[in-house]
Amino acid sequence: MLMRTDPFRDLDRLAQQVFGSTRPSAMAMDAYRSGDEFVVHFDLPGIDPESIELDVERNVLSVRAERKSPAPEGSELVVAERPTGTFTRQLFLGDTLDTERIEAAYEAGVLTLRIPVAEQAKPRRIQITGGDSRKQLNS
Repeated sequence: MLMRTDPFRDLDRLAQQVFGSTRPSAMAMDAYRSGDEFVVHFDLPGIDPESIELDVERNVLSVRAERKSPAPEGSELVVAERPTGTFTRQLFLGDTLDTERIEAAYEAGVLTLRIPVAEQAKPRRIQITGGDSRKQLNS
């Protein structure tokens, strides 16, 4: 078996095993606007969908997920490069988004959120009345 060694990564792993991981890890994310909704993709490969928690409180969206080690308890790990533990991310949502209608789907290791733009924030046309209507009101 061919393995490449990174002494700093090995030291980080050793510290995590000895002291435990108390700090949640971040998750990679892409976000974009498509029409009247914002779409957010989070990379969460190997996560059990049942461990994913989504909460919205005061326009703050919190995502939390947990990945456990695939190795059975009591087995000897030879290589453990994939991070395990708790992953978290918070997004601050503007007032122009409809947090009541967020949709979430998890497929192929990617959590996708669709957040619609609120109706009151969508562009709308304002009708302009002509000068004649103003004269009729004063008469």
